[in-house]
Amino acid sequence: NIFYNLNFFTISLPCLNEFYLLFYNEKKIIPLEIYHLLTPIALAHWIMGDGQSREQGLVLCTDSYTIQEVVCLINVLIIRYSLICSIREVNKNQYRIYISEKSMNNLRAIVLPYMVDMFLYKLNKKNQKK
Repeated sequence: NIFYNLNFFTISLPCLNEFYLLFYNEKKIIPLEIYHLLTPIALAHWIMGDGQSREQGLVLCTDSYTIQEVVCLINVLIIRYSLICSIREVNKNQYRIYISEKSMNNLRAIVLPYMVDMFLYKLNKKNQKK
């Protein structure tokens, strides 16, 4: 018998270890420094990766975090970015952040320069140019 095998390796960058240590402690966590870490670029990446477009507003999936961690995140969005947000329980002990339609223009102004075109639909702007 002839067997074929394919191996591949990815590049690991030691500079990313700092982020791993901030966001993982046996499980994924929200670090105390999140206010300073959640920059407009980071917020844009979060939306592209875990954002869900709604007819009115946007949902950020935070299912794996505790209610305390989700409250921490929502406080950053409210205080740092003046977004109107609320928490929605989607399953028992699983929470998501809803960003109100009233805040979408503000959110777009914050993240649009950092969004990849194919993800603009998440901001309800399918064909808007940067």
